[in-house]
Amino acid sequence: MKREPISPYFDIKTDAEGHEYMEVYLEGIALLRLVLSNKGTAFTEDERVALGLDGLLPPQVNTLEQQVERVYRGFLREPDPIAKYQYLRALQERAETLFYALLERHLEEMMPIIYTPTVGQAVQQFSHLYQNPRGLSFSPLNIDRAAKVVRNFPWNDVRMIVATDSSAILGIGDQGYGGLAIAIGKLALYTIGGGVNPYHTMPVKLDVGTDRLELLNDEFYLGVRQRRLRGERYLTFLDKFVKSIHERWPRAVIQWEDLAKDVAFTVLERYRKQIPSFNDDIQGTGAVALAGLLSASRLKGESLRDQRIVILGAGAGGIGVAWAITQGLIREGLSAEEARDRVCVVDSRGLLVEGRNLEPYKQPYAQSPARIADWRIANEVPTLLETIEHTGATVLLGLSGQAGAFNHPVVEAMTRNATRPIIFPLSNPTSACEALPQDILDWSEGRAIVATGSPFPDVIRDSQVHHIGQGNNAFIFPGLGFGTILAECSEVTDTMVLEAAYALADYTVAAQHLESGRIYPPVRELREVSIRVGARVIRQALQDQVAGKTDLADRDLDTYLRARSWKPRYLPIVRGDHTAMIDHPGYNKEGH
Repeated sequence: MKREPISPYFDIKTDAEGHEYMEVYLEGIALLRLVLSNKGTAFTEDERVALGLDGLLPPQVNTLEQQVERVYRGFLREPDPIAKYQYLRALQERAETLFYALLERHLEEMMPIIYTPTVGQAVQQFSHLYQNPRGLSFSPLNIDRAAKVVRNFPWNDVRMIVATDSSAILGIGDQGYGGLAIAIGKLALYTIGGGVNPYHTMPVKLDVGTDRLELLNDEFYLGVRQRRLRGERYLTFLDKFVKSIHERWPRAVIQWEDLAKDVAFTVLERYRKQIPSFNDDIQGTGAVALAGLLSASRLKGESLRDQRIVILGAGAGGIGVAWAITQGLIREGLSAEEARDRVCVVDSRGLLVEGRNLEPYKQPYAQSPARIADWRIANEVPTLLETIEHTGATVLLGLSGQAGAFNHPVVEAMTRNATRPIIFPLSNPTSACEALPQDILDWSEGRAIVATGSPFPDVIRDSQVHHIGQGNNAFIFPGLGFGTILAECSEVTDTMVLEAAYALADYTVAAQHLESGRIYPPVRELREVSIRVGARVIRQALQDQVAGKTDLADRDLDTYLRARSWKPRYLPIVRGDHTAMIDHPGYNKEGH
C-alpha cells in the first residue's frame, strides 16, 4: 500500500543508499515561508538554483551550527523573559528546525521561557502578542464543520495532540483563547525532550468561551466572545472534536491540558477508551510527584510506606497526586484502606472528611469521621496545620496555587514530625508557589528536602548547597506520549502512567543524582529521561495488552526509542512533482 506523503507541501524520502532527503512541492518564496522546509541561509547553492531561491537569500551559505550561534546571540539581546519568549516563537514560525536545534543546545536556559513560568505571562497576553497561526482551533462557530476543519491541517499523520479548553491554566485560571500557548509549549517539549517528530504533532484550542470578563471586554481578544459552554453542551462539543480527530488520524494520542477540575475527570473517563488519551494535570502531575517522593524517601534511607502524607489542594493536580501516591503505597504492600489513611488531602475549607459536601472526584480521598474524632480542632473541619500536627505528617505537598500557604508555623510543625521533612511546594507559576525554598530551609534549619514545580536556584545555607529539584511534568509526559505513539497503544492505562513515575525515580538513582542530594534530574537530561520513561511505558503497555505493535516485546526498547527520536538537522532538499499535491485532502482544488 502506497504511503501518503507527510504533507501536501513536502515529504521525507530515502535514497538507494538509505539517506533521507526532503522532496518539496513548492518553490521560491513559498518554500521560504514553510517553516519545516525553510533552511534560510543554509540552503546550498545547488538547492537555491534548483528550487527557485537564487537571489532571494544572502550569498553566504551557513551551517546549522553557525545559524544557531547567530540566533542565540539574538536571544541574549532580548531584555526580559516575555521578549525572549516572543523571539523564540518568531523563530519557531520562521525556521522550525533551527528553533529546535537552538533549544537542544540551550534547553536548561530556555525551558523556563517556552514553558513555565514565562509561558504563563504569554498566555495572559496572548491576544496582544499574537503574530502567527499555529495548530487548530475549534469553537462553537466551526465545531459542526469539525470533519472539514481537520482536513485543513497540513500534516497527514498526526500522532500527538495537546488539547486545552484553557479553563484552569497553571495557577492563573480561565484564560480563554490564550491557553493555546500552553499547547504549543508542551509540544515543543514533546519534540526536543521526547523525540516526537514535529511533523506528527498538533496543538489544539478548544475555544468553548471564557468567563473572564476582562477578556470578553478586551477589543483585541481573539477568542469567541461568549460565556463558557457547560454540561451537555460542552460534552457534545468535545464528542464532535474527538470523532473528527479519530476519523482523520486514528493513531493520534490526545493529552488533555488545563481542564478545570469540574470537567477534567469526566473528560478523561469519557474518552480514554475511545482514543488513547491522558490528562497531564491529573496523571502527569501525580506521576512526577510520586517519583520525587520515592527519591526523597530513598535519600532519607526510608521507603514510601514509611511516610505520612498531607496534600494541600484538591483540584485536578492535588487529586492526581493523591491517586498516584495511594497506588504507590498499595504497590509497597499496603491495603487500599491503609493507603488511604496515609494520604490526607486538604482543600480550601480544610481536610476532606466523609460527610462534607464533596465533589465526586474528592470522595475517594476523604477520611472517616472516626479518624478525627479525638483530634483537638478549633472548628468542625481540621485546618492544614491541625492536620499536619495530628497525623504526624512527614511529607507536605502543595498543589493549591496559594502563595504563602506553607508559612513558618506550618514548616515548624513538619520539623517536629520528622528529622528531614519532605516539603514540595509544587504550584505553578512561581508567583503561586506555596513557599520559597529559601524560607522553607531557613524555617527548618536546613533539614527539609525541597522540590518545587517552577525552577528555583539552589540554596546555599551554612556553606551547604541544597539542590532544589524541579518536579516538572516534562520529566513524564514526553516519554509517556512517545512510548504510547511508538507502541501504537489503544489506551493509556493507569499502570502505564505509574510505570513512568517509577522509571523517573529509578533514573535519578541510576544516574547517581541521589548521591549528590538531587531528587529530580537536571533539565538538560530530559531527552535521556524520556527514553527511559518511554521504554518502561512500552513494556507496561505490552503487559496490559493495549500495544498494537506486539513485535516490540523482543526488542531492546532503549535502542528502539533512540533510533526513532527526531533530531533537528537539515536534510538535502529536491524539487518534487507539484501535481502530487492536487489530490491531497488539505489542498484547495482552486489552486491554493
